[in-house]
Amino acid sequence: MSVDFYRAFDRQYLLDAANFKRTPDYRSVFHQDRDRIMFTPAFRRLQAKTQVFQAGEYDFYRTRLTHSLEVANIAKSIAVWLQKSHRAVAIDPNLLEAVCFAHDIGHPPFGHAGERVLNQIMEPYGGFEGNAQTLRILTRTIYSQPGGRGGMSPTRALLDGVLKYKRLHRDRGTDTNHFIYDDQAEILHFCFGTTDLPAVLGTSDVNRFHSLECQVMDLADDIAYSCFDIVDGWKARFLAPDRLAAWRDKKDSALNRHQRKYIDDLLGMMANNRLQPRMNALIGKLITGSSLKPQKNFMSRRTNRHAYRVHLRPETKNRISLHKEICRELIFGSSALQQIEYKGGNILRQLACSLFSNYLDEASHPAVLVPHDIHRDIIAVESNSARARLLCDHLSGMTDAYAQRSYKRLLDPDYGSISELI
Repeated sequence: MSVDFYRAFDRQYLLDAANFKRTPDYRSVFHQDRDRIMFTPAFRRLQAKTQVFQAGEYDFYRTRLTHSLEVANIAKSIAVWLQKSHRAVAIDPNLLEAVCFAHDIGHPPFGHAGERVLNQIMEPYGGFEGNAQTLRILTRTIYSQPGGRGGMSPTRALLDGVLKYKRLHRDRGTDTNHFIYDDQAEILHFCFGTTDLPAVLGTSDVNRFHSLECQVMDLADDIAYSCFDIVDGWKARFLAPDRLAAWRDKKDSALNRHQRKYIDDLLGMMANNRLQPRMNALIGKLITGSSLKPQKNFMSRRTNRHAYRVHLRPETKNRISLHKEICRELIFGSSALQQIEYKGGNILRQLACSLFSNYLDEASHPAVLVPHDIHRDIIAVESNSARARLLCDHLSGMTDAYAQRSYKRLLDPDYGSISELI
């Protein structure tokens, strides 16, 4: 691996009131980044957070944790493939793995339904976004414990790698998502030396400006869920051959000949009970559909991480987008899945409303409705915005099962257990 691909600029880590000086050891700073994420409760909680199907319902469906591990593995394979044609582009595998491990740790319980609910409730206090929450965890809360909260002193390359969205909440216009929190402007400044990215990029679409590691992670994410969600949907019987064939016939005029062939391929895999192994093989083909193109921008002289753009062959992009559309309409759009999603969102909404009502009103002695250390942190701050953000940290960090138990203890009149931990 070339020692010149990453510079001191990339390896510099965040050092402020919440992020402390690192102790050098035998590992590289990127190896430390990966380990600091992997051995935290925030990462382990992903094992009990919904990916598509509710966590714990069956033992073979993917969770946020298995998804993150698969994304990391695919991303490392993409990096190996890209280096075959660009020998100097030596993406650090530890850094790439850290980016992939971290990319979903900010997501709340109950999948996208939970994210929408928290964003609605937090709108008066700066909103909620999974990517923004990931940044907050890495830089503010990942080492939280009784008596203190702290970040992991992440490197600039790691932060830039997970920084999929760069638009501040106050600049989002009429959009309801794809932003970071306003107080995270300092992260933009740390990563890029400016908070006014539209001015230096010459475009308002700053969310398309991604480092090489972020691009590879994003492609690996797309490949993972465009293939594996179809496998899980088929196993769960949401994606039956007759439904897929009917969908193909309904969409016929909107499909090109390549897309029709891809659907026929899927139907053949299902008929021969070979969907899972064939999808595993397809991942390799999608990986080799990627390539690198050099690019110039205001960061490309400072770091090689912004000197390349990942390019996809049209057929690769076509197949990924088709699979995502099938998942969206036949799996995510099914009534059974939407009913479960609605229920999860409703549980989180009622739980959040109860906690917000208890801690954000004028009462001087709120009931202790959260763990004692979190309760102390909340009542120690005076502004409602700061209290709301701490409550949001607590709610978004819950696993699905933890949220359900908390809901039952607070809101189910027929449920109560002094001894059961929440």
